[in-house]
Amino acid sequence: MPKVIVLEFMSLDGVVQAPAHSDEDTSGGFKHGGWHAPYLEERSMKWVVETLHGAGGFILGRRTYEVFAAHWPKASQEEQVLAQPLNNLPKYVASRTLRAPLAWENSMLLDSPIGESVAKLRREDGGNLLVIGSTELAAELLAQDLVDELRLMIDPVILGGGKRFFRDDGACLRLGLSTSETTSTGAILATYARSDADARVGASAVPLPRPPGGRAR
Repeated sequence: MPKVIVLEFMSLDGVVQAPAHSDEDTSGGFKHGGWHAPYLEERSMKWVVETLHGAGGFILGRRTYEVFAAHWPKASQEEQVLAQPLNNLPKYVASRTLRAPLAWENSMLLDSPIGESVAKLRREDGGNLLVIGSTELAAELLAQDLVDELRLMIDPVILGGGKRFFRDDGACLRLGLSTSETTSTGAILATYARSDADARVGASAVPLPRPPGGRAR
């Protein structure tokens, strides 16, 4: 059964808005577009390439699809290491406004409700499905327990505001850290898995001592 893997670039305070370009997404008065670029280096680029080439297909939200569809079919020779899997592999697109057929090759619209469509894809044979960016879609899939792994590049920067990936909905979701490494720019490349995190926490949990007087603070 394929896994659904989410790939996100994130600041220390959880912001995922406009990591690549200054004009990528200025909604809400966001002024820090392009904040991610200074932290990319050889190791993190290899990590991204390995993640893309390990996918059997992609799940994209409408905004990410439109940005990618405008760029990757016309990518330069130097970008082909990223462009080839993006252009050649299946792309499943979540959108209420786009209409079939989609112009970018190997792209198809997901039926609504999106959660049911993704759950169906997870039951089919094939390679892992990678969600890139598409933060609203990724957050919804996470809320529906349809995400198997989070692959996060966490940059050492605090942006002080902007769109965040994790919702303030009161839900508790435990994850297990599978791999982690630090790059030369101070970014953290971390993979978190959903599968057996609750079991490990339950088996190893140690109660915290109470403060004097018996009341937890």
